[in-house]
Amino acid sequence: MDTEHLITNWNTVSQQVAQACTQAGHADAEKVTLLAVSKTKPAAMVAALAKQGQRDFGENYLQEAIEKIALLKDDEDCAEIVWHYIGSIQRNKTRDIAEYFDWVQTVERDIIAKRLNEQRPLVMAPLNVLIQVNIDAEDSKSGCQPDELSALIGTIKNYERLQLRGLMIIPAKENTDAFMRTQQLFASIKEQHPELSAWDTLSMGMSDDMTDAIAHGSTMVRVGTAIFGARD
Repeated sequence: MDTEHLITNWNTVSQQVAQACTQAGHADAEKVTLLAVSKTKPAAMVAALAKQGQRDFGENYLQEAIEKIALLKDDEDCAEIVWHYIGSIQRNKTRDIAEYFDWVQTVERDIIAKRLNEQRPLVMAPLNVLIQVNIDAEDSKSGCQPDELSALIGTIKNYERLQLRGLMIIPAKENTDAFMRTQQLFASIKEQHPELSAWDTLSMGMSDDMTDAIAHGSTMVRVGTAIFGARD
């Protein structure tokens, strides 16, 4: 895809997010973050969007992401990029995630959170963390179960090198009310844990369902194909 088409796609998606916010009654469209999912796409495409003002980028594959981050670190247009890790996390990946990323959206177990906390460099700001919830209890999906959330939050909130921000879900394809249930879960946690001062992020919705997600309180939508085209 050439740069012109890439920017056209990005502008279209940005407008769709703004329209969804208007439909949902959000006065401020900037409260919903567009996360450009750049997995399998070259660093040049990331740089082109960063130059247009896209700030948040999501990566699933750790080694590929590290290579992009290294390539772009001295590019002035990319200085404000916020990197989100949105892939599965194995124990041997935690050190690199802790050292290279600003956010991680797929924490589902305490052992992973503990390692991220221990391995986050002291010179960096605390790592922003979302807990991935398997909201539809699918065997094929990662994430903690809703009834496991309270115990996990009780542990993570005490890790000084982590900043617990909210929840992330990937609903079932036949999703009917997953967004509504997650919105209710998110709100109930906020009410039960007033000490979570940074509890402000609900990451749900992708290219096909972001309008519905925003209508049910999503503050971050993860869009790849609609911006970058089909995956390589």
